[in-house]
Amino acid sequence: MSGETSDTRPGRDPETLRTVVLDAARKIGFAAAAVTDASPPPHLDALRRWIEEGRHGEMEWISDRVELLADPTRLLEGAKSVVVVADRYHDGRPDRVEKGVGRIARYARGRDYHRTIRRRLERLVGVLASRLPDQRFRICVDTAPLLERAYAARSGLGRIGKHTLAITRGLGSWTVLGEVLTTADIAATPADPAPDPCGTCTRCIDACPTGAITPYSVDATRCVSYLTIEHRDEIRPELHAGLGAWIFGCDVCQEVCPHNQPTRAMRRARLESELAPRRRGFDLLEVLGWTESDRREAFVTSALKRAKLPMLHRNAVIAAANLVLEGDLDPDTERALRRRLAEMFEAPGQERPLREALHRSLDRIGNGSG
Repeated sequence: MSGETSDTRPGRDPETLRTVVLDAARKIGFAAAAVTDASPPPHLDALRRWIEEGRHGEMEWISDRVELLADPTRLLEGAKSVVVVADRYHDGRPDRVEKGVGRIARYARGRDYHRTIRRRLERLVGVLASRLPDQRFRICVDTAPLLERAYAARSGLGRIGKHTLAITRGLGSWTVLGEVLTTADIAATPADPAPDPCGTCTRCIDACPTGAITPYSVDATRCVSYLTIEHRDEIRPELHAGLGAWIFGCDVCQEVCPHNQPTRAMRRARLESELAPRRRGFDLLEVLGWTESDRREAFVTSALKRAKLPMLHRNAVIAAANLVLEGDLDPDTERALRRRLAEMFEAPGQERPLREALHRSLDRIGNGSG
């Protein structure tokens, strides 16, 4: 990009375009927005080491696309700028945990954020395209090979915490991100002068139920979110207890983060209504009896549909055993869960990951040990 000159036509200079973008994003309803350049993201060497060490697990969509991740111009030829937006989906208030219920991560409790953010980013692109008909745009929402948290940090929108999530001032990490790549030259927003939001705090590291977090890195092969959403095979027995009641994702590191504790300012900050929770979880007995049509009906318009039925059954089996061992269930619910696990174990044709989860779980609850 060196040696190129900015467009000096009225209303098309980089600073004006930045103002246009940020004003439009605010009017559309995003909780935060910022801009950075489309040069390669920072910390690529750390990403490559993380992959070489196998800490990405089965996520080949990361390891197979490192070169794409390293160069946004492969996603959009001639890209010069990245517009980053954030939607807020939770206000920081503690969960009310219900007995016998398998928990789901808060980001997946409302409508599918991929569709919600994309629909509103299309409106943002419309504003820019009307001013810049000769420029090109590409919308990215999580599934595109773009290191969105790295660009959020460089744009000043968020700072990366020790749990590797983007922390936005006044909003915490209860946010989902979206981006617009564009060939337009848009002035960057100022970077955060204090990029480290954590200091000496280690609450997320200490609270992680499977020991997956080290400072600014997560071993996906131990992470409850990865295990319950991405991992298709059996879950290692030594990690079963750490899953607790989670059957899709995990929020523990965010629940303990000081930046996420509810304050008056956080309660006043805008929540995206389409991401508002419709439920906190699912009754484990129901999930253990689900058919594929039950799963599809329960997950319609939700990001939950990424988890397939065999995975959900596996996760629910482990969660059921954990809740039985916690000893906080009413006697009828405990008996029903024990009976259902035994029935599933006796049923023919179980896939190996589910079979192993049933075997381990029945062994755990049979002798009362963890």
